[in-house]
Amino acid sequence: MEAVLLEYAWVLLVLVGLEGLLAADNAVVMAVMVKHLPKAQQKKALFYGLVGAFVFRFAALFMITLLVNIWQIQALGAAYLLFISIKSLYDQRKGDTDEILEGVDGKPEKKGSGFWMTVLKVELADIAFAIDSMLAAVALAVTLPHLNVFGVNDIGGINSGQFMVMLAGGLIGVIIMRFAAHKFVQLLEKYPQLETAAFVIVGWVGVKLLVMTLSHENVGILPTDFPHSTGWTLVFWSVLLGIVVVGGILGVKQNREQAKEQEVK
Repeated sequence: MEAVLLEYAWVLLVLVGLEGLLAADNAVVMAVMVKHLPKAQQKKALFYGLVGAFVFRFAALFMITLLVNIWQIQALGAAYLLFISIKSLYDQRKGDTDEILEGVDGKPEKKGSGFWMTVLKVELADIAFAIDSMLAAVALAVTLPHLNVFGVNDIGGINSGQFMVMLAGGLIGVIIMRFAAHKFVQLLEKYPQLETAAFVIVGWVGVKLLVMTLSHENVGILPTDFPHSTGWTLVFWSVLLGIVVVGGILGVKQNREQAKEQEVK
């Protein structure tokens, strides 16, 4: 029993780290989606987004067998994240991400989605990230030996011990997201150029879900074990880290150039 509990503790530790990284991605999405709102509405939209993240992760746990067996659900999540990423990057390239209007006081004013439309977009993104989060969690948890918790054998179609580990990891991930989302909003206000890198990250997570879809046993375009292979895992996290580093360097550089231009003026 001691060996089993030790194995559970190790997997939970790894899962907390993984959920933390996935929560950071989710927090980035929430930050870039709500940043055009007034401060008070930003806080409300982030709160609704965090509640949605918790609810959808909890629901995804109970529907994990459905998420694993029906590849169309994974495909929809991938499609939505890729759509967000491509559309936002395209709008940025056109210069139409935020249409500049003249406000009543003569100052420039930004036009973006309304409050409830922004909340809806955030919640849809939460669903896609919940799918990604739970699929990643189940890939780790199913390797654990079965353990009955409180005399219950299965919950939501999976072993109760494995279920509790995934639930704990998901809850910790949402807690991390709670603090990360506000920090990312502040970071984007200071370095607005990082928005491009943020949407590239969203697209890359969409690619990850797409890979899972293509490797589903009912699709069979990629080997079923490919998403969990060492090679793909290294590629995914290396590219993700590269996006963060390059985006950060370019954001800081552009911020300094703009500061110098303002000094000259």
